[in-house]
Amino acid sequence: MKLGFSPEEELFRAECADWLNAQMAGEFRDIKGISTLTEKAERRKEWEQHLGAHGWGCIGWPKEWGGRGATLAEQVIFAEEYARAGVPGRVNHIGIELAGPTILTFGTEDQKKRFLPDIAAGNTIFCQGFSEPGAGSDLASVRTKGRLENGSWVVNGQKIWTSLAHISDWIFVVTRTEEGSKGPKGLTFLMMPIDQPGIEIRPIKQINGDAEFNETFFTDATCPEDSLIGAVGDGWRIAMGLLAFERGVSTLGQQMAFRNELDAIILDAKANGAASDSLVRQRLAKAEIGLRLMRYGALRMLSNTDHSKVDGAALTYKIQWATWRRNLGELAMDVLGQAGEVTDNADYEWTMLPNLFLYSRADTIYGGTNQIQRNLIAERGLGMPREPRGDV
Repeated sequence: MKLGFSPEEELFRAECADWLNAQMAGEFRDIKGISTLTEKAERRKEWEQHLGAHGWGCIGWPKEWGGRGATLAEQVIFAEEYARAGVPGRVNHIGIELAGPTILTFGTEDQKKRFLPDIAAGNTIFCQGFSEPGAGSDLASVRTKGRLENGSWVVNGQKIWTSLAHISDWIFVVTRTEEGSKGPKGLTFLMMPIDQPGIEIRPIKQINGDAEFNETFFTDATCPEDSLIGAVGDGWRIAMGLLAFERGVSTLGQQMAFRNELDAIILDAKANGAASDSLVRQRLAKAEIGLRLMRYGALRMLSNTDHSKVDGAALTYKIQWATWRRNLGELAMDVLGQAGEVTDNADYEWTMLPNLFLYSRADTIYGGTNQIQRNLIAERGLGMPREPRGDV
């Protein structure tokens, strides 16, 4: 497992840091430190395009599709420096981290030419249509239906928790295209343009006043026949391949954002005297140890070159970081005390740490609940018998 970086890689780190810090101190200083995903959304679309114009949009992609062909180490370094510079989260993270790699791996050459350059340039924003009412983390229970009619796919149904659908251009959708099929069989993976009469987006207001999530309704919504990834009925395999990309190099950038949050808690604890409490100090130490263990685990996971074997680190990572960060949010509020429960700003305009607490309540739910993750660990990692499923 590689725990350090070469002198050449550290030079690349300096290049990344210099460029990112210059942007956050210059033209894009107005977006630095934003802690929600919807604040200044249009401005952040401009930031996506700025990244693309300077070759930083998707550095790990091949050069022919708008990337830099960066090594794994370089991608890790960029993700870390991106978070360290206080740059807000990518509004096109679904396109960059999920849709793009899926198209690269499973798409046709025409699909690559059609989508990848615009994703890398920040001109096409993707969102994800997986979860449904009654089928949150259970992708095999989706009911949204698709049928092929006169050279187009026609889709009817509903998706929920569709992050940033209201500012996206395209949505990838898992649909049930085989009548009477159950479970993972009979699913097809489609890419659909959002700006059409058959798709309606309704925002869901969250506990912190934000509306990152949406309900997405499909009423005879359409996309061309060649908009499917893979083959008809192959949607489960494509979706599982896509979800594997969630455990990519962005995990280390994510951890740098966690580092920033933990450092902010430590500063507040020292400033308001909470650090004098031995229990608070113990919890801070435990958070520090947990963060370092996550880093080592992520490096081990990314260093794995034998993809023929199940990677235990990859299976456990989601439940590990989600539980850790939820606990971090609770620690933040305990350190802040009453000061964390009031604000001088307008309604719901919270600073970093109250936002951390509110956002982290969902960490153990989205992307696969902790319960679902434990099933994956048991079945795929430990080889235990599958949980009974009545629909398979």
